[in-house]
Amino acid sequence: MNNKWLGLLGLAIILSAFYYFSDRSNTDIDTSLEDQISEADSLTIDPNAKFLYEIDVTGLNIIEGTVARNQTLGSILSPFEVPYQIIDELAKKSKEIFDVRNIAFNKNFKLITADDSTSIKPRYFIYEPNAAEYVVFDLDSLEIYKKEKPAEIRTREIGGVIQTSLYVDMIEKGVGPDLIDLFADLYGWSVDFQRLQKGDKFKVVFDEKFVEDQSVGVIGIQTAYFEHMGEPYHAIPFEQNGEMNFFDQEGNSLKKAFLRDPLKYSRISSRYNLRRFHPVQKRYKPHLGTDYAAPRGTEIRTVGDGTVVEAGYSRGNGNYVKIKHNGTYSTQYLHMSKIGNGIKKGSRVRQGQVIGYVGSTGLATGPHLCFRFWKHGKQVDWLREKIPPSEPILAENKDAFELVKRDAIQVLAAISLEGESEKTLASTQKIQPGVAGE
Repeated sequence: MNNKWLGLLGLAIILSAFYYFSDRSNTDIDTSLEDQISEADSLTIDPNAKFLYEIDVTGLNIIEGTVARNQTLGSILSPFEVPYQIIDELAKKSKEIFDVRNIAFNKNFKLITADDSTSIKPRYFIYEPNAAEYVVFDLDSLEIYKKEKPAEIRTREIGGVIQTSLYVDMIEKGVGPDLIDLFADLYGWSVDFQRLQKGDKFKVVFDEKFVEDQSVGVIGIQTAYFEHMGEPYHAIPFEQNGEMNFFDQEGNSLKKAFLRDPLKYSRISSRYNLRRFHPVQKRYKPHLGTDYAAPRGTEIRTVGDGTVVEAGYSRGNGNYVKIKHNGTYSTQYLHMSKIGNGIKKGSRVRQGQVIGYVGSTGLATGPHLCFRFWKHGKQVDWLREKIPPSEPILAENKDAFELVKRDAIQVLAAISLEGESEKTLASTQKIQPGVAGE
């Protein structure tokens, strides 16, 4: 009996000790957490602190400037007592983030310096390559990084009637060329923008990016409508097979294997013609391409995915690139001022990728692009080709598509064609693109 009671007493002592130390450990943890919370509270940001480009500039001087013609990183920083060795190291380290050789005339920059009368050496140099981004050069740690400014996406709508041209009439509605390019690409295979009629109508709902209340570009089109010679063309957004595309009101895809034009919205100056008088050779000979008039340096884009099979120079073609898209189609782009970076024989290219720039090399009287199109190894008239479209709305997705189409058409119908230059849509009016299976 004595042994039994001794065993029970020992067990009670062990349990008491366990609960004592466990409780004490929890108390220590709670105390530690309280200390951490208290310490975090004591580190709250000073409400009077000032931040610029996410840098605490409280008590610092800010010098604003604009890059002068032929000015470089060295010529900007050297008057502020920044050693040449530091400038050279910044230039070397920044190449992967922002090559300082691209510092351009009339761009904004800021220098952040200490509030110290004994030195004018800056702590930070901030350069703005465009309205949406900035590059920070930390002159103490020699750290370099690029960031985007806070942005706001606004949904806008415009509508109008063609009086002069799509370009002129859209510009008058207060939008930029980037929206016109997207709109022309969207309808490129449905509407011949070279043959528009006075009285044709357009409506478009789009998303635009703003930084510091300044537009920095169109993000994309939500939905659109074009009426050409009384024929309506809707562009309804719908996701099918994991890909978002636009479809007409009958459910046919507006997307094709090729873009309609190798240049963004431009003018055709000469068409495919088997008997054309050559302006340089002064004789009649077949013109087996389509000429697009454009300023020197305009970007040339491949109309479709493919592989570069030729990229070089010849006496007649000047700088040129030829691309094989598949077993049926090939395209060629002539008279470039220069071929794009990385474009060489064997390179893979994607639809819309820049492959060169408009020029007048070879037998050309002025800057333009001569675009040539092969089908089964024979040059054909690009503007007369019927390029097969992408897959239409599948049978199992038709009900979902009809719901999205109804909402889109209601929004488009409410857009005025006259008396309004533009207005911002309420967020509740924003179209939610349909997703198959919802």
